[in-house]
Amino acid sequence: MEYSEVDLLVLRSIDKITTQQTIAQEIGFSVGKVNFVLKALIAKGLVKAENFANNQNKKQYKYLLTEKGIKEKINLTEKFIEQKKKEYDMLQADLQMHKANGEYAKAKGSI
Repeated sequence: MEYSEVDLLVLRSIDKITTQQTIAQEIGFSVGKVNFVLKALIAKGLVKAENFANNQNKKQYKYLLTEKGIKEKINLTEKFIEQKKKEYDMLQADLQMHKANGEYAKAKGSI
């Protein structure tokens, strides 16, 4: 299964936030996008939706990670960190190359 960065953001937010609107505000995406992602995560068995027992609005749900969802959240977090480490290493190598070529000193001196 392939997951996106948005999936990870939603999975990470569910622990703290339980409404689609607050998840959307937290991660910076529209409520429609969050709804779409949540439906997909529910279909994959990563998230479950429950009605609030004492809430008058029966259309409002609280979202909970399933055991499978917790495992996938950990897996996605590890992959995300690994990807960011690779990006960092590539940027460091690029910077070192520019320093070795003297471009860094020239550029820094012209600022």
